[in-house]
Formats: sequence, C-alpha cells, structure tokens
Amino acid sequence: MTSISKNIATLLTRIRRCEAENQREPGSVELLAVSKKHGVDKIIEAYEAGQRHFGENYLQEAEAKIAELGELEIVWHFIGPIQSNKTRGIANQFDWVHSVDRLKIARRLSEQRSPELSELNLCVQVNVSQEDSKSGAAMEELASLCGAINELPNIRLRGLMAIPEATTDIARQHAVFHELAEKFTELRHGLPHMDTLSMGMTDDYPAAIAEGATFIRIGTAIFGKRTD
Repeated sequence: MTSISKNIATLLTRIRRCEAENQREPGSVELLAVSKKHGVDKIIEAYEAGQRHFGENYLQEAEAKIAELGELEIVWHFIGPIQSNKTRGIANQFDWVHSVDRLKIARRLSEQRSPELSELNLCVQVNVSQEDSKSGAAMEELASLCGAINELPNIRLRGLMAIPEATTDIARQHAVFHELAEKFTELRHGLPHMDTLSMGMTDDYPAAIAEGATFIRIGTAIFGKRTD
C-alpha cells in the first residue's frame, strides 16, 4: 500500500468515525482530494486507492492534468479564485465549481458551458470570516445572489463553500461552520434542491463534519506538503 493510499484509508476511517459521533448518515461526507501543485503520478496513486473527486485551483495546471488523465473516471472540481478570462475553460472542463462569488462569474459560466455537457454544479463561496484578503460573497448578499444564480441555464446551484480564517481554536472552528450551516438551512427553504456544504480542510475538518459539511477539501493529509 502506498503512502497516499494509506493516507486516504486513514482519512476515510476518521471521516466515518466523525459521521457516527455526530449522528450523520454513513457516507454523507465526500472526500475531495486537493491535487493542486501535485503531479499526475500522485493523482493516479490516489485514484487507484479509490479516490474519484479531485480539486484544482489553477486552470492552466488543471488543463494539462485533465488532458493526460482523460481516460480515468475523475470528477474534477475547480476550487480557486475565478478570473473572467478563465471562465470558458472552467465551464467546459470541470464538473463542479466551488468558488463562484459574484453573479457576473456565474453568468459567464452559464453562457459558456456547452449544452452538450451536463449541467455544471456550482457552489457559492462565502467570506464567512469577513477577511479582506479572501474572495467570497457576504452573508447578507447570499439570498439575492443564490436566487439569481438559480435562474441561469446550463448550471445547477448545489450549495455553499467557505474557507474560514485559520485557527486552532476548536470552539471558533465550530462557531464559524455553524454560522454557515445555519445560513445554508435558511436558503434551502426557498431553494430546497441545494444539498452541498463544501467546508473543512486538513486542520479543521472534524468541526466541519460536526456542523454539516458534505464535502471536505483535503490536500496535505493526502499528498503531503507541496514543494512550491
């Protein structure tokens, strides 16, 4: 068993334990392997260990990987900031986009998604910690933004994503994730098909699972530290 496969097995065991401890349905949390800045060989190792969902932050890097691994049944997620001039490539090469933070970007993805492809799954990124350095919509904007995105063709609004301010304070981790989960529940009254909360990374995923995460985005705990 490779180190990557061992890491995935260890993570899945911990995820299932967190599900059980928090009365979550078994298998309700999906592991998204963040493969940015990691080579194709590592992605193949993870794939051979059963991993299917992979997240990338940079379009040019991802395009090369997607082309090389085209025969594998990988579900590709774009999780980085989106520039307007990159939307066409993102719209047509990814299955999911987690980092939509404004209507302009959602419209471009909608217009540029090929009608021959299935609907592009979208999550709205929320600046839940209100950090100036981070992308994301403000909490008070979410109802109108999600409502408008939901009307667009060729895409499917699935839920919310957040990258909270890093902290080792477990109570603070829970509080921030809980706030996002409450907003998600509120939005679902008008948009009941929303089913995704993308939150939690290597250092805080147990708190995210406890508060309702359905995708956790893990890089370091799977692939090790990046060399960049």
